[in-house]
Amino acid sequence: MNYKHTQTGYFIIVVSLALVLLFGFILSTTGFEPVVFAIMLLSVLILISFTTLNVMINENYLRIKFGYGIFRKSFPLSEIVSARTVRNHWYYGWGIRLWLWPKILIFNVSGLDAVEISMENGKIYRIGTDEPKELESAILQAVR
Repeated sequence: MNYKHTQTGYFIIVVSLALVLLFGFILSTTGFEPVVFAIMLLSVLILISFTTLNVMINENYLRIKFGYGIFRKSFPLSEIVSARTVRNHWYYGWGIRLWLWPKILIFNVSGLDAVEISMENGKIYRIGTDEPKELESAILQAVR
């Protein structure tokens, strides 16, 4: 079973563009400082890396990748015990989040829908998606 889907975080794109404009205004009014520019550039590059979330399933792995690939994670299909569609609370946020109660690691770029996977070692992950039923079905089909 092969599955591939990319979800775009439009709000993060708008925030990134606003931040670029703000940083441009600050640099044009205060003068160019290399250290300040480097910090601003790093901030924008990190934020831009969270504009999309790619989810791919091949014969051995469920892989997720944010943006251009700085942040990524692979899950061996042989270690996935279950998958189910869930709805995140609004305060779980976007990006990569660790929640201690319940103890879950969340990967999300937009919206509240996600698929929760449980691993053999007891760890629980949530992968945000704009097509939760399709992702859940693809994971369950690949695990069988």
